[in-house]
Amino acid sequence: MSEIAMNAARMLNLLPEEDQNFALEFIKKLVQAWDPDFTKVTPEEAAAISAAEKSGFVAEEEIDWNNLAKYAQ
Repeated sequence: MSEIAMNAARMLNLLPEEDQNFALEFIKKLVQAWDPDFTKVTPEEAAAISAAEKSGFVAEEEIDWNNLAKYAQ
C-alpha cells in the first residue's frame, strides 16, 4: 500500500463512524469515475499479471474441462 493510501486510512480512522461511511462512499464514487469498469490495474497488479502470463499461464477457454486427466503429470 502506498504511503498516501496509508495516511488516508489513518486520517479516515479518526472520523466518527458515520463520517467514515460517507468518506468510503465518496472514495468509491471517485474510483468508479476514474475507472467505471474497474479494468485499470496498479503497477503491482500489472507485474503480477505479466509474471503469470510468462509462467505457463493457461487461459480458461483453452482448458478442456471435460477431460482434465490429460493435464495430469
